[in-house]
Amino acid sequence: MKIIGFVGMPGSGKSEASRVAREMGLEVVIMGDVIRAEARRRSLDPTDSNLGMVGNSLREKDGAAAIARGCLAMIRGGGVVVVDGIRSLAEVEFFRDSCRDFHLVEVYAPPQSRLGWIASRGRPDDSAPGPAEAADARVFSPCDPGLRHTAEALERRECRELGWGMCEAIQAADIRISNDGSLEEFQEKVRAILEGLSR
Repeated sequence: MKIIGFVGMPGSGKSEASRVAREMGLEVVIMGDVIRAEARRRSLDPTDSNLGMVGNSLREKDGAAAIARGCLAMIRGGGVVVVDGIRSLAEVEFFRDSCRDFHLVEVYAPPQSRLGWIASRGRPDDSAPGPAEAADARVFSPCDPGLRHTAEALERRECRELGWGMCEAIQAADIRISNDGSLEEFQEKVRAILEGLSR
């Protein structure tokens, strides 16, 4: 088995890179699905604050690599598998120890681009109201009552993920894909990297 892990700050393009991997016929496992499944088990809505709390809880209870262990258990095949959403060096080390053929790919995008994409994608864990409201770049922040700017909500999320060790995980990447051009350019970069690593 070969595992290709995606790491990157929120909104950098990891989900789009995973979509490209699926189009190429690769198995994709999303680390956040482990957390979302646990949130459902606890009857919690999939909001940013709830998912952050569940992620923290799992890591406190089962160790820093708890999400990675749950993710490895979800892998069905023995070929090339993409793991989307690595958040810490402990998770990187877990995958390196569990799979001799592990490659970590950082997906990078400039902060202002990430901010705009997060505001427009409308995922529940972004706390965004939806694409229609993206123009004014505001979201509801579960951290504080009332509306907050997307930048404030993104900063809170980044602080939480950096607290999990995201910076160290990014620094451990073997390859960097820059998502700083058009969508088509990014997709082509992802395809080229995945084709090279899948050999």
